[in-house]
Amino acid sequence: MLTYLIKRIAGAVVVLLVMSFIVFCLQSIIPADPVRAVAGPSAPPETIKAIREQLGIDQPVVVQYGRFLLRLVHGDLGISVRTRRPVAVDIRQYLPATLELALVSLTLGAALSGAMALLQFIFTGSTGIRLAIIGAGSTPVFLSALLLAYFFWFRLGWLPGAGRLDFSRFSGFTGPTGLNLIDGILTGRPEVSVDALKHIFLPALALALPIGVAVGRSLNGALHDVVSQAYVRTARGKGLSETSVLLRHGLRNAASAPLSMFSLQVRLLFGGLLVVERVFGWPGLGLYAVQAFASADLPAVLGVAMVFGILYILVNTFVEISQSLADPRIDL
Repeated sequence: MLTYLIKRIAGAVVVLLVMSFIVFCLQSIIPADPVRAVAGPSAPPETIKAIREQLGIDQPVVVQYGRFLLRLVHGDLGISVRTRRPVAVDIRQYLPATLELALVSLTLGAALSGAMALLQFIFTGSTGIRLAIIGAGSTPVFLSALLLAYFFWFRLGWLPGAGRLDFSRFSGFTGPTGLNLIDGILTGRPEVSVDALKHIFLPALALALPIGVAVGRSLNGALHDVVSQAYVRTARGKGLSETSVLLRHGLRNAASAPLSMFSLQVRLLFGGLLVVERVFGWPGLGLYAVQAFASADLPAVLGVAMVFGILYILVNTFVEISQSLADPRIDL
């Protein structure tokens, strides 16, 4: 295990360095000018030159990248062109909202995948279930987010469609973790957790649907392969119920492929966050990144990319460890 963790850490460092270098190279070819975004289109040349020198944008890309690496060693991600604050400070402000949304989405996606796999496994050949799953899986995230917001917020008014909390009731609420679902319980205010759950349900469901469909179909296929094995027939021959056979012998042995699909869906989830947070006005890193794109704010974009890269590596490591626990034949 120790050797595996050392390899993963070394690989993570290499991946993050390559990713950051690619972003720096893209900066040199995109037409957007972050200095103009800060100073305005009518700023005099002297002001433009001074801001370029202040931000270090007048230096070659290689020099800028070297300075970034030196700052990164000390935990400095630079200054945001748009907010004029340290990127690390901005990330600490927006990260809890994104973490909360991602965790709820993954949990809901796992629950949906289990339900979809069970429905397909029990009602094999059902045309209605198959069409419903295909329809949910083929709908783009931006369209499902817009449809959920339109029906459940705008038309029916059942759930809120923007923000993390009701601003009129909980405008000054802060908690120790930044995760409102947990902080409401920790501070003895369950009404905060209930309101946070109402606000997070629609964006989390929009992100969870593709996870549930993809992982559920993978789990269903793996279960069909497992239940046809000889040891499962032996378990049935011993008088075990179908539920016991499925839970004790089916799920664990069928877990490897769904876990791999789950890891892939996590990577796609980070891309979906940019869209869903924008649609629902969720104040997280996705919305922060979209605003940074519009302002050609390279330090902010790079900081968000680094955070998403680290989160994906952590999740992927957890999935690989889970696969080895579920299937001892997989050697880390």
